[in-house]
Amino acid sequence: MKKRKKKILMIVLLIIAVVVVVGGFILNNIINKLNTGLEELMALEIENVNISEVTDGTYSGAYKQFPIDVEVTVTVESGEIQDIKINKHINGKGKDAEAITKDVISQQTLKVDAVTGATYSSIVILKAIEKALSNGIQ
Repeated sequence: MKKRKKKILMIVLLIIAVVVVVGGFILNNIINKLNTGLEELMALEIENVNISEVTDGTYSGAYKQFPIDVEVTVTVESGEIQDIKINKHINGKGKDAEAITKDVISQQTLKVDAVTGATYSSIVILKAIEKALSNGIQ
């Protein structure tokens, strides 16, 4: 009976060791993907769309850079941004970045400062707005 218990214990320990090793590889892969995505975000250029060239209407735009995913709707009337709705914002701790839409509307430009503590989400939101506005240029 003792041999059987030892054998079961060894199998359980082996399974635990395999799970830990595989989990470590998976976690390392996720961390590398996250770091690469965030480095790409910091290098991303936000183009300042000439809003006066955007036809009146409501336009959708989206941008995704792991781990952030944003979809927006931008309304333009008389050559000005009237409204920006964030329809989807998958973020880590970047919820505060959603306040950047108020700056874009008040300043009528995409060249606004990122929200402190939510830089990555701010960049993705701005890129989604840029894409929406670009959809309105004829």
